[in-house]
Amino acid sequence: MAEDVDRAAVRARVSRVHIVGAGIAGLAAAVALARQGVAATLYEAGPAAGGRCRSYFDRGLGCRIDNGNHLLLSGNHAAMAYLDTIGARSTLGGPGVARFPFVDLASGERWTVAPDAGRIPWWILRPGRRVPGTGLRDYLALLALRRIGADSTVAEAFGTAGVLYQRLLEPLAVAALNTPPAEALARLLRAVLMDTLMQGGRACIPSFPREGLSASFVDPALAWLEPRGGRLLTGCRVAALRTEERRVTALETADGAVAVNAGEAVVMAAPPWVASGLLPGLIAPEQFQAIVNLHFRLDAEPGETGFVGVLGGVAEWVFVKPGVVSVTISAANRIVDLPAEELAARVWPDVRAALGVGEAMPAVRVVKERRATFAATAAQERRRPGVRWPAETGGPRNLVLAGDWTSTGLPGTIEGATRSGTAAAAAVVAGDRA
Repeated sequence: MAEDVDRAAVRARVSRVHIVGAGIAGLAAAVALARQGVAATLYEAGPAAGGRCRSYFDRGLGCRIDNGNHLLLSGNHAAMAYLDTIGARSTLGGPGVARFPFVDLASGERWTVAPDAGRIPWWILRPGRRVPGTGLRDYLALLALRRIGADSTVAEAFGTAGVLYQRLLEPLAVAALNTPPAEALARLLRAVLMDTLMQGGRACIPSFPREGLSASFVDPALAWLEPRGGRLLTGCRVAALRTEERRVTALETADGAVAVNAGEAVVMAAPPWVASGLLPGLIAPEQFQAIVNLHFRLDAEPGETGFVGVLGGVAEWVFVKPGVVSVTISAANRIVDLPAEELAARVWPDVRAALGVGEAMPAVRVVKERRATFAATAAQERRRPGVRWPAETGGPRNLVLAGDWTSTGLPGTIEGATRSGTAAAAAVVAGDRA
């Protein structure tokens, strides 16, 4: 009953929310608002929801693929709570325990990092569970996370010569921060590790969508939102915001103006380059890093985990899914402009070596996300705005910001996007600022 009363009070204060952008941040905001009894309309410029976390049917491959690969860890509490709410956690697959297999293409060596479930890291004392060539002293370097400088890079914080760095920390940093370690902000890596590896193996259990990103993160959310008053408008680009007396009063679209009435609010969940165009004066990240994904039409043995980290090649992470082998290359500005054919030719030998498959390269699709995430550097970190646009800029009182590019304390990840959407919803429910 108390929850019903609270919801009634919220609905009396906020009648509907207009969300610009239906990526993970926008969907998370809509779900969090619906839990409070507030309906939302999502305005998506593209043909489908999901943003940079989506699936589509590829006619050339004859199957459904993701635009990219995303590995979640059990310590990603916001993302897991979102999946629980929309009833989609069961769509994830994975080993069910903390296991991270690697292969070094140069030496042919293979190993699996396998943290213990508890917080006491007994695993670093067991050669079969830690990185080969490392000992206790190497792992003590992780204590440096607690005292790194505000602007220290990952390379500065850990040095680049050690085996642990080269075989574990560097691959994890590149994957999590999508920025070269010589530029990447170490405290963002610290935030990721403090929520996962430093919490023990229970927080490091890897999982990824069995069928695809949309089947886990997007379609169940839209189905859950519909009976709760949620609406999705695709192909609906918001071209401008109309404001009066520091309130958004209308959204300008190609089909005309959509009124934002008294008691309604706006969540700006578009990418930073779109948000900056709609909100003059907004300071937001302006430098980005690419991610390149290659999808090979191939049946292969998934192994214990369904993925493997690759060292010494162009490929970085190889995911084995039914009928498709997908490769992810992060911090990919250095290669994103290469022709698709050249990228496939460079990556296929890595896949063959990692999975032990045949010589002939199958059909492949190369997917390039040129602005996959903001560059996780000190300079760009200072440009990340909070959920509320600072009052001194004269930002609208009934508008809040969401997106992995806002100041979440995390790099540009699904977890960061989900947290930002949840925070935006909480700010809307809290009411207008002065």
